[in-house]
Amino acid sequence: MRFAMMGTGGVGGVFGARLAEAGEDVTFIARGSHLQAIKQNGLRIVSDKTHELLIKPAQATADPGEIGPVDYVFLSVKLWDTEAVAPLLKPMIAQNTAIISLQNGIEKDDILHRHYDPHNIVGGVAYVASFIMQPGVIEQRGTRQKLVFGEFSGIQSERLLKLAEACQRAHIKAVVSDDIKRDLWEKFVVLIAMSAVTSATRMTIGNVRSEPFSRELLIDAMREAAMIAKARGIKVSDDIVDKQMEYLDSLAPEVSSSMHHDIEHGNRLELPWLSGMVVELGRKLDVPTPANKALVGVLMPHAMGRQSHVAVKS
Repeated sequence: MRFAMMGTGGVGGVFGARLAEAGEDVTFIARGSHLQAIKQNGLRIVSDKTHELLIKPAQATADPGEIGPVDYVFLSVKLWDTEAVAPLLKPMIAQNTAIISLQNGIEKDDILHRHYDPHNIVGGVAYVASFIMQPGVIEQRGTRQKLVFGEFSGIQSERLLKLAEACQRAHIKAVVSDDIKRDLWEKFVVLIAMSAVTSATRMTIGNVRSEPFSRELLIDAMREAAMIAKARGIKVSDDIVDKQMEYLDSLAPEVSSSMHHDIEHGNRLELPWLSGMVVELGRKLDVPTPANKALVGVLMPHAMGRQSHVAVKS
């Protein structure tokens, strides 16, 4: 099967490399020094917890038009790039191509629906802790590498069953969902809390969950997101906060969020699409969101990265 990884950062890089190692036809779409390093030296995944690998030579390009139709497009660019990137996928889309966004957030698929036939869009959720360490090298922390994907109709389609089999060969845990909207929201509940609290404290999940006050902040942020999900008619489980706290407790202590990595490196943050979205939806639905509002207040001055900081003369 043919795969295109639209965005070869921590998420697209890890899952694409695992699939390529298992023998799938994978093309990585990247840019700049990262692309040049992949072309020259291959794509390397390093970790002290999981199997390390080097994909060399790696099929890599900056131009989706060079690839042609594929079976699966994994979209993992930053959320603010989704609208601009969506039209660029067209040369890779055939009648039965599945576009699977592995991005954060809950509005990503709405953008894709504005550009493509609903049949081409599949819901997706990724669980992995990874980021670009240096051009051509991605660091993976912890052992979790899991994908959840599902047709929005809820059917168990042949294309997704085949994808699940490919993931199993690549040692990726894969789940074909019968309610992908629920799974998207259940990931969103834990994602917004982990991202915001690790970023605000500049600490990994091990530090955050072991301190009673920051642990309570995690729980409060998740509870608010779960309340909004239910207000929107999403069938998240009643014990979703407890389950996701168990998940956070199961992570290796050194695991953190991509937003924590971004704030540490002065990069732009996905905050408006995460905790910011919780606050926005809370206002619309009349659901109180004090924990997320406080986190947004702390983090918003960093949302555009170091380039937005202006020195003030006294």
